[in-house]
Amino acid sequence: MNQLLDLLRRNARQTNADLAAQVSSTEEAVAAQIAAWEADGTIRGYQAMVDPARNGEDDVTAFIEVKVTPERGGGFDRQARRIARFEQVTSCYLISGGYDLLVMVEGKDLFSVAAFVSEKLSTIEGVISTATHFRLKSYKEYGCLFGEEDGVSRLPVTP
Repeated sequence: MNQLLDLLRRNARQTNADLAAQVSSTEEAVAAQIAAWEADGTIRGYQAMVDPARNGEDDVTAFIEVKVTPERGGGFDRQARRIARFEQVTSCYLISGGYDLLVMVEGKDLFSVAAFVSEKLSTIEGVISTATHFRLKSYKEYGCLFGEEDGVSRLPVTP
C-alpha cells in the first residue's frame, strides 16, 4: 500500500474510486486503508499547497538552524518538542551538520520573526545558538512546482 500513500501525498483530493483504480484495488479497501492510517497516526493531516507569490499575503517564512545541548537520556527530543509547540513554528526537524535542529517559522513580518527568535527561541534552556535564513522565493515544495508560467516548461535552446 505504499503506492497508495504516494498517490495521497501527491494529491489527497482524489476520490477513493480514482485511487482504487490506480492501485488495482476496490474503493472499499482503499477507504478502509486510509481510515486505518488516519486512526493509527500514519496520516497526520491534509493541507493545501499554497503558492506564497499568489496568495496575496506578505507573511514571512524563516528557516532557523538551532544548536542545542543534548540531554542525558533524551538527546534533543525535549527541546525539539518544546520548540515545536510554539504557534509560529510550522515545522521542526532534527538534522545533521553544524546545527542540531531546523525550525521553520512563519510571521507577519521580519520583526515578528526576530522577536520570536530573540524572546522565545533563544531563551530556551539548552539553546546555544541560532542562524536565521529568510525565504525569498519558492520554487518547489513537497513536489509542487511554483511560478511556472502556462506552457513554458524549459528554456529554448539556440545555436
